[in-house]
Amino acid sequence: MQTLQSMERKLKSADDLYTVVRTMKSLAAVSIRQYEEATRSLEEYFHCVEMGLRAALRTHPHSGRQQDPRTTLIVVFGSDQGMAGRFNEALIEFVQEHLDPQKERILIWVSGIKMHGLVEDAFGEIQHLFPLPSSAEGISTRVQEILLHFSELREKEGESRLILFHNQPAGGSTYRQNRVNLLPPDQQWLQDLGGGKWPGRQIPLYTIPWEDLFSALIGEYLFVALFRAFAASMAAENAARLTSMQRAEKNIEETKEELKLRYHTMRQNAISEELFDVISGFEALTQSERDQGLCP
Repeated sequence: MQTLQSMERKLKSADDLYTVVRTMKSLAAVSIRQYEEATRSLEEYFHCVEMGLRAALRTHPHSGRQQDPRTTLIVVFGSDQGMAGRFNEALIEFVQEHLDPQKERILIWVSGIKMHGLVEDAFGEIQHLFPLPSSAEGISTRVQEILLHFSELREKEGESRLILFHNQPAGGSTYRQNRVNLLPPDQQWLQDLGGGKWPGRQIPLYTIPWEDLFSALIGEYLFVALFRAFAASMAAENAARLTSMQRAEKNIEETKEELKLRYHTMRQNAISEELFDVISGFEALTQSERDQGLCP
């Protein structure tokens, strides 16, 4: 049977949990802005990379063509922490819809400990697991680590197809799934770059071998794309967590109101019972005195 003391403990626990949820809600909102700003900071740099590719492709508009790779590497970006709803599960379902492991040789890399088990259950063995960076400042280091492993893979397997799967913000506290085909580079994109009009009067020149220039620019393009995927995924994760915390906050508020109502009802009942005991005792004492003729 519940007592006033147990109800007080429940109210205290609800207050503590409410404080934690509000703190996590604030942190998620701050983190969303942090990763969105990190993505915007790369826009000018990515524009410079595109201009470099446009300059290089002016004389080699079709040099990006290559044979279809025999190996497909997919990188799946999930989360390291929970309390984000179906953030990981929704992405796994999206990956399953867009891949057929029976028709092609697929290697899988995962970023995010929480995603690791889901990917293993869906696709089997995972070749690499990369922990997520703890902040936007750590994204560059993680991207360089992935690129280093990818370079080693290409030396071993030859040219490989590279596909990214990640969640990304879709406005407010919502998100959607996204697929990015990085390698081989999209041929139409390369042709549009090489055939586009140069935005200026001076035609760009370069002195290093074209193959070295093109390879370096594609490397920078990969860096930007992976950085964007990390930042977008982590912004979406915090958006999902923000939504979960908003629901939790509402549920806790409703629970607190219910607990307060029950507490006040129990307290009033306890007071009423004490009053009834006092009145009953007074009446019994008065009746006893009357029986003894001590009072009129």
